[in-house]
Amino acid sequence: MHFRKILRPRKLFLVGLLMVLGAATQAEYKELDAIVAIVDEDVVLASELLTRLDSVQKQIAASNVEAPPNNVLVSQIMERLILESLELQEAERRGVQIDDETLTQAVIGFAQQNGMSLEQFRQALEQDGLSYVEFRDQIRREMIITRLQRNLVSRRIAISDKDVDDLLGSPYYQQMLSDEYKVGHILLAIEDSSDEAVVEVASVKASEIVEELRAGADFRQMAIANSASPTALEGGDLGWRKAGELPSIFSEQVLVLEIGETADPIVTRGGIHIVQLLEKRGASMQREQQALARHILVQASEIRTEAETEALIWDIYAKLESGEDFGLLAREYSEDPGSALNGGDLGWSSGEQFVESFRQVMAQTATGGMSKPFRSEYGWHIIEVLERRQQDISEEARRNMAMQILHQRRFDEELQKWQRELRDEAFVEVRI
Repeated sequence: MHFRKILRPRKLFLVGLLMVLGAATQAEYKELDAIVAIVDEDVVLASELLTRLDSVQKQIAASNVEAPPNNVLVSQIMERLILESLELQEAERRGVQIDDETLTQAVIGFAQQNGMSLEQFRQALEQDGLSYVEFRDQIRREMIITRLQRNLVSRRIAISDKDVDDLLGSPYYQQMLSDEYKVGHILLAIEDSSDEAVVEVASVKASEIVEELRAGADFRQMAIANSASPTALEGGDLGWRKAGELPSIFSEQVLVLEIGETADPIVTRGGIHIVQLLEKRGASMQREQQALARHILVQASEIRTEAETEALIWDIYAKLESGEDFGLLAREYSEDPGSALNGGDLGWSSGEQFVESFRQVMAQTATGGMSKPFRSEYGWHIIEVLERRQQDISEEARRNMAMQILHQRRFDEELQKWQRELRDEAFVEVRI
């Protein structure tokens, strides 16, 4: 059995494609859903091509841009359908699947993004003349392709510590990954022609303002009352700025301030500047809730049915409830190759690297407690949460951000290479 593909369920507009393809084939297309391409062991049907053409034309019309000629669109869409067919066939060969529970959760998420319950979403599809079953099939196919790409392409990507260091050290990414600072600014103006006595009076006033601010005075009120800066009526708020966007006259002072701290007065030719760091955000401020957890995973297989697997996890749970050691049972039963030998230990984690169902259960499990058996797309789990902590991850966050940037950039490059290889190695016969 081979996967069939649609982008989005639509009514078929056969006449439009016939005008593109020419009158000579009209009789054939009217008689049956013709094959327009053979792709290895799969086919692309005229109905799929028509559906996709209709969808793309509507998207182009909604974006108010000039559409290319239909023959160009048909050629581009045909190549997309061929590639999707090849990817779905590859997924089938490798056993990549999306189970019904995972699919349902994805559809529920899609409905929630549109501000609807699942039932409301189904009704909305029906009102638009769309099939809920076909919509689910569409989402399943997209998820299968995404999972296949993630599994195969990610293996081709290698990122070294030097790669991360080089990126973090480059001026472009230093600016992009820079923290952002919200700075309050008060300016006491001094004319260039002012004598020393005037400067001295302004300096004394600046020192008094700084003392009041350090004693807890409201910066906004002090700025409105004393500042000659254009931002005085906004309470001296300069807004959010990255380090490279701060005025050079006080950027160095701001970078070493703690939130709520006021720098010493800064004297320049045009006046005396008083700055306070109001807020700060970015990688250096990153802290996260982490859990030290371990788990047991069992999976259905060719020699163990889903029902037998569920019975097994509940049997393991009963042993845990009776006092048997979690680590020993994990070594004996767990089928997670990354943690089984360590007694199911997952280390300290925020849970972001886990699938949504696993992450939710881990978050809901009490510290020192154990979850009941539950199912994710990988199988049946039991989680035990040993400890929790708030972790400062400022440096780790910067490196993770850099790693994600590098991975995404290289993923896109490797994905294109892998798709070209897949296309070049396939048998494809286009019949239009």
